[in-house]
Amino acid sequence: QVQLVESGGGLVQPGGSLRLSCAASGSIFSIYAMGWYRQAPGKQRELVAIIGSGGTTNYADSVKGRFTISRDNAKNTVYLEMSSLSREDSAVYYCCAQVRTSYSDDNTRGYWGQGTQVTVSS
Repeated sequence: QVQLVESGGGLVQPGGSLRLSCAASGSIFSIYAMGWYRQAPGKQRELVAIIGSGGTTNYADSVKGRFTISRDNAKNTVYLEMSSLSREDSAVYYCCAQVRTSYSDDNTRGYWGQGTQVTVSS
């Protein structure tokens, strides 16, 4: 079993910045890709950013230039630094990870955190 716990969400003013963290724990042999998704009320869940094990990144067009995803492999943690926030960024943010859990089995599966609320409002 693998658990992902997000933190860092909260209320921020438009134009402000926030940093989200997500720490993975449990039966982890290695973690491949990690990422962030978000879902606002009445909208579909969307991919925000992903980062591979080697550090390659990909971002949704709506956050390019404003958000930065990073990871600390020693801590099994992924971060999302958000700046120039607008009301359109308000959503529940979920982290995910592609995890190999066993030395003897190289299969991976995706795990999800419970989400952290980000509210951008004046």
